[in-house]
Amino acid sequence: MKAKAMNKRIRIGTRSSVLAMWQAHFIADAITTLGHQTEIVTIHTTGDQDTTVPLYEFGVTGIFTKSLDIALLENRIDIAVHSMKDVPTVLPKGLVEFAVPERGLIHDVMVFNGTPEEFESHTHRTIATSSLRRQAQWLHKYKNDTITGIRGNVITRLQKLASHPWDGAIFAEAGLKRIDQLPENSFRLDWMIPAAAQGALLVMGQGNATELQEIIRQLNHQPTSIAVKIERQFMHDLNAGCTAPVGAYAKITDQEISFTGVVTSLDGNQQIEIHKTTPIHNAEGFGGLCAAEILEMGAREILMEIRKES
Repeated sequence: MKAKAMNKRIRIGTRSSVLAMWQAHFIADAITTLGHQTEIVTIHTTGDQDTTVPLYEFGVTGIFTKSLDIALLENRIDIAVHSMKDVPTVLPKGLVEFAVPERGLIHDVMVFNGTPEEFESHTHRTIATSSLRRQAQWLHKYKNDTITGIRGNVITRLQKLASHPWDGAIFAEAGLKRIDQLPENSFRLDWMIPAAAQGALLVMGQGNATELQEIIRQLNHQPTSIAVKIERQFMHDLNAGCTAPVGAYAKITDQEISFTGVVTSLDGNQQIEIHKTTPIHNAEGFGGLCAAEILEMGAREILMEIRKES
């Protein structure tokens, strides 16, 4: 049954980047279709303000979500829209998940300078990324390459790539496609295991806003919600923050869940992978089971070493 219309505009909080604004408008359009009025409120975040320091050096989780969390708790906005992969696995007290819409593309892509032939022929390439997951998995496959940091929103990073003598930079395919910025000089890294919840959006709000939660819940896509919950539980049980070199992907086909998880050392020399399937009725706790198994396979030692280095 369709929830009744609210008698006030629903204030949607978002970051100011082009991609974040696309995501906010996407949710706003969906809410409007449900018969409710919306207003978009831009909140500047720490992650947006400092575009020079690599993300992992902030030493805290939720660098892109903290300011929106505060705005929610202070009632300056009614809901917040996030790229779900940026959201810590434990939500702040008082805030809850309202909806996870249907997931977009999950892969990473390489955007390169020059021609495909030039990129393939180079044996000591310089690849730009500030993601430890992407760095580690790339170095595991291409040990002779060098990683350099790159920060900023999607547009800024594309501009930096074009103005620097790097061979390429790694992006999330979903982000580039959503804002129509996927260059021709790119290819999909279908071997790279994505970040937990990559390609998914999360709509959050206050736990006591029951009427609003009832409305927003209509945007939820259950298969996506189940899949990202497994991936995030995997991350949580590894005690791995959003920036750790951990990949996780759960795919639901018919009534079966296929999960792939990976933990890689920062230099790419060590990599532990897990592949498991289970019936969908066993989804609860499945991410934790996968985490426990990969820790026993050797991931515990890799993660301990990474913590020593940080």
